[in-house]
Amino acid sequence: MFLTRFRVNTARPGARRLLSSPQTMHAAVMSAFPTLLPTDSPPPDGPRVLWRLDHQARAEVLLYIVSPHQPDLTHLVEQAGWPAAAAADPHNPGWHTRPYTPLLDRLTAGDQWAFRLTANPVHTIRRHPDEPRKITAHLTPVHQMRWLLERQDRCGFRILEKPDDQRLLPSGTTHHGKHEHHGDRYELSVSDRTPRSFDRDRAREPRTSGRTKPVTLVTATFDGRLEVTDPHALRHTLAHGIGRAKAYGCGLITLAPLTPATQRPAPQRAS
Repeated sequence: MFLTRFRVNTARPGARRLLSSPQTMHAAVMSAFPTLLPTDSPPPDGPRVLWRLDHQARAEVLLYIVSPHQPDLTHLVEQAGWPAAAAADPHNPGWHTRPYTPLLDRLTAGDQWAFRLTANPVHTIRRHPDEPRKITAHLTPVHQMRWLLERQDRCGFRILEKPDDQRLLPSGTTHHGKHEHHGDRYELSVSDRTPRSFDRDRAREPRTSGRTKPVTLVTATFDGRLEVTDPHALRHTLAHGIGRAKAYGCGLITLAPLTPATQRPAPQRAS
């Protein structure tokens, strides 16, 4: 397994095209692997290619990729990087890749890490008992946070709880309608919740006279602190991702060492 970091040059027209469409970015990421095609399905039990965009600032966008094979991002450097700088320095091709397996192998129960995850929190609903269930996105931080908390055990970790003296509420829990809201109980925050719409077919084939319905994707970025409870399950989570829409930049969870000043954890840096 490998972890790769690529800084996107947001001033390039090619970068703006990639950033405007998760479908286009997915195709570009998959093109980094000579033996894979963008339409290939990942093996059912094996690790897959995961990616995520982190918008650190308006002009600082980082692309993270976790993959079973080492990628070649030469095409991304040419489209959305700094090709002249990469050509001038043979030791810096324009991206950084490091082996990911050593981190996975040293995970131990009881270890604590900062984490970041961009996911597509959804659930199924139906208005009447006789109609099929429909996949619907969670739209509020209350429901998005609960979506992740419900998955933490089977993903091999637990999200840390705040000490009593750091909670704004005595129990750290309040209620939002009939549901508990744990927002002040856990070391967890939710951000970047803007829904996005894009044309799924535009990246794969030229436009035709017929119009296709755009894809609407609701994502949420989770930052927090966790403790490893099941190293094997967490290794599976790190290699396979969490939730749906993995082809569209969701599901990749990354870890970083905890520091006392950690406010918004950044993913483990590739160097």
